[in-house]
Amino acid sequence: MRRFPALLIVFLAVAALATPAPARAVLPLADAQGHPLPTLAPMLEAVTPAVVNIATRSTVTVRESPLQQDPMFRFFFDLPNRPRQRETQSLGSGVVVDAKHGYVLTNHHVVDGADQIEVTLTDGRTLKADLVGTDAETDVAVIHVPPEGLTQVPMADSDDLRVGDYVVAIGNPFGLGQTVTSGIVSALGRSGLGIEGYEDFIQTDASINPGNSGGALVDLAGNLVGLNTAIVSPRGGNVGIGFAIPANMARDVMAQLIAYGEVRRGQLGVVIQDVTPAMARAMDLGVTEGAIVPQVMEGSPAEEAGIRAGDVIVGVNGRAVKGASDLRNRVGLLRAGDKVRLELIRDGKRRTVTATIGERQVTQLAGEDVSPRLAGAVFGDVTGKGAQPGIAVAAVERGSPAWAAGLRPGDVIVSVNRKDVGGVADLKAMADRLGDTLLLNVQRDGQAFFILIQ
Repeated sequence: MRRFPALLIVFLAVAALATPAPARAVLPLADAQGHPLPTLAPMLEAVTPAVVNIATRSTVTVRESPLQQDPMFRFFFDLPNRPRQRETQSLGSGVVVDAKHGYVLTNHHVVDGADQIEVTLTDGRTLKADLVGTDAETDVAVIHVPPEGLTQVPMADSDDLRVGDYVVAIGNPFGLGQTVTSGIVSALGRSGLGIEGYEDFIQTDASINPGNSGGALVDLAGNLVGLNTAIVSPRGGNVGIGFAIPANMARDVMAQLIAYGEVRRGQLGVVIQDVTPAMARAMDLGVTEGAIVPQVMEGSPAEEAGIRAGDVIVGVNGRAVKGASDLRNRVGLLRAGDKVRLELIRDGKRRTVTATIGERQVTQLAGEDVSPRLAGAVFGDVTGKGAQPGIAVAAVERGSPAWAAGLRPGDVIVSVNRKDVGGVADLKAMADRLGDTLLLNVQRDGQAFFILIQ
């Protein structure tokens, strides 16, 4: 759970509750004149069997202070020996997208750390599931169940969505059994929320409630357009601002998770930032959207492709680029070795270049090995071709000290306490003399800022 000024981002996996059978009501199929009434029932009858309930069990370690762990202290104060581990349960939702092979899409935070995963279908069957792979940076996970008697939801091209399109959210809120809410697409391409490392959310006013995480957001034809993920709320309830991961992003991540068990991201080797209207006028670009390139890494795939500082990237593989986050999302989901066609503007003229995505190799270091205030983060050296000097934040556990401090996956730390760092070896060497205050100079999506940790 992440708190913002006057806002609360609520992730939608909740503690397990009882699941009473939903009540059913019979509505008339036609009005008094015999005209058929509009209804979503036929579409839902085809789709809901593919939206499943996911229940997980996890064992977590109960944190104690070092003093409480001291046997002499416990003996002197006659403290009971309490178990240092406890079992937790949670509920979420998932969507069968490949009935032939038994693949189910859900959110990373639904199955993160789970020791056991069970999937309950609408016909009452409960199946044991295996984790295929999970990606914290996009909050997408894939699990596998026996492919017997499953129904799947066809995946739509989420790039075709428009603001105002009708959508339906299906999931398992509060453990009540399957529920359905409807609304419209309120906005597209939402990013900068600090929820995930890669953000390109569909915003909808269809009620997305706790327990709906990983559930389906479908169009009126019953095609999957997104995975329900989070809501914005001042008090934890739904106020009509929900977010879903686009189906296209989920599809790309799923392909890599099935192939490798992880997402193997490549890199282009550029620093990017949004094109602002003022910048567009000053540079006479003729466009108001795109990603400008202030810096190209030496020896990077971008440099080899002929990209220069000052270029504005406006298209990737034939699709328009809205801004820096959009470009980062599209390139970040490509694999090392993939060819990518980039449309850019230079000196007022459009041109097209082709780059080969480079491999990103990361050597990792746990944040708690550096400082308790960085616990929950995983740091790494980005050593691939054209790597940017600094320390990459490879992962951050939600609710951890590092998350609370503001670090997010994909950040690059370029200095610690005003001293430049080139990799995790530098950070490890500084661990014993970091002091009570940490001042981190962080780069994120082509922008730089400081994070003060006290």
